[in-house]
Amino acid sequence: MIRDGYAARWQGAEYEASPDGDNVRLYRPDPSDGFEEVRPGRFRRVVPLGEVDFAYVRTTCFWRDEPFIVLGEHDGWLRVEYTGGKATVAAELGLEEFDYGVYQGWAPRADVSELREYRV
Repeated sequence: MIRDGYAARWQGAEYEASPDGDNVRLYRPDPSDGFEEVRPGRFRRVVPLGEVDFAYVRTTCFWRDEPFIVLGEHDGWLRVEYTGGKATVAAELGLEEFDYGVYQGWAPRADVSELREYRV
């Protein structure tokens, strides 16, 4: 599973999470004690920030020998954002300019290397 977003460890489990002032919202796909359903297949519990190990999770990789952040995954393809900072290289890779100086594209998962997840 590719992750790019907030996560929290709470009572021995890891959850998708989001900050909420002095609290953290924890999310899970199925019901559990203390979690309320916010929509079908999405359950939330709010806990104090001091009770969790809270971090931002970022996945990185190399594609065609260039550095990327992995934003998501779909059907064996990774949505990647170039972090090398060179517009000419981004153009050579066929990336789309998503925003000024921000280049994104799709890379076959089988073609990327050094796929790593970091907690920052």
